[in-house]
Amino acid sequence: METYSYSKVSCFEICPYQYKLKYIDKVKVEIPATIESFLGDIVHRTLEKLYKDKKFSRAISKATLLKFYRDTWEKEYSNDILIVKKDLKAENYKKMGMKFIKDYYNRMKPFDQLTILGLETTDRMTLPDGNQWHVRIDKLACDDKGNYYVCDYKTNSRMKRKEEADSDRQLAMYSVWVKDKFRDIKSIKLIWHMLAFNKDVVSERTDEQLKKLQEDIMQLIKKIQKAKEKNNFPTNVTGLCNYCLYKSLCPSFKHSDEIKNLTKKEFKEEEGVRFVDRYSEIKNKLKELEEKQKELRNNLIEFSKQKGVDVVYGSNMKCSVKEFDRIAIPEEDKEKFIQLIKDKGIYEDCSVICYPKINTKILKGEIDEEVKNKCEIVKDYRLSLSKKKEVGDK
Repeated sequence: METYSYSKVSCFEICPYQYKLKYIDKVKVEIPATIESFLGDIVHRTLEKLYKDKKFSRAISKATLLKFYRDTWEKEYSNDILIVKKDLKAENYKKMGMKFIKDYYNRMKPFDQLTILGLETTDRMTLPDGNQWHVRIDKLACDDKGNYYVCDYKTNSRMKRKEEADSDRQLAMYSVWVKDKFRDIKSIKLIWHMLAFNKDVVSERTDEQLKKLQEDIMQLIKKIQKAKEKNNFPTNVTGLCNYCLYKSLCPSFKHSDEIKNLTKKEFKEEEGVRFVDRYSEIKNKLKELEEKQKELRNNLIEFSKQKGVDVVYGSNMKCSVKEFDRIAIPEEDKEKFIQLIKDKGIYEDCSVICYPKINTKILKGEIDEEVKNKCEIVKDYRLSLSKKKEVGDK
């Protein structure tokens, strides 16, 4: 028999091939530490310290707890931790974590409402089919009335809905272990401490729901075991593939990634001459074609007027010629016209941003710093052709 966990079976559900690489082949990949996971880990350890200190009757001041959080952050933070949101810095996340701790401390003090039975548990329970299930509870507690509390700290930036909590399997499976371990239970409450919102989401399960949940889990385990027997772990391509650490090893993406990672071609010195000549040739042809297009456009318009038709047919294509009205503002009256629509209060609705002008002002430092900080400066290229002067030419 084997040991399974919430993350293990969820991985199989998302993608059997990912499960194979991670849990069977045990392929090692470099996992980039994200600022969110770093923050969550330190917050969990800080709250674990709070209850451990309480257990040993140590003073639990908010200042001491925040110092532990700051010291741990400073000691373990490194610049290679990934921050995806470019408008935020590590300090923003650090302050956010401090707020989580402060809010939780203020709401829960003096921390004697419940008896703490376990912190960051590492237990296992035996399922009816004989397999083991890993039980890792952030905080397990009870009161003196037979009510038990299976608690999970969430540092998510999105509030979990009650419907999500009621359908979640992780804490519900842990409650099966709690029911088996403690005999005086009157109720088990599954609690998500949503630290970013200083609120809790509470859910409960009936005996029938827990029985059905175990049956579903065991059916899923059977699928995993059957896949092992047949060595059949198909890929499952979804939007989640973009976040998969094993994407470069996946048959569905391996070739695509190999093409992307091909070494850039190194050009020979003489190829530059050919590139410039060809570029110049095509540019001249485009200019000629544009002039031809204008000439043919004018001819088609004149033809439709003379023949009194609005569709002109060719061998395989047809061309519709529709007349419409458009506004033409005389160049000499342009400034007066713009002032007029400003006076009438419709300028904002009719104007567009002039990107070339904004680009020039930002690069020359002629624009407000706040506006500049909202833009990202990227590399681009401008190509221009001119006659090559030979040595001695004037």
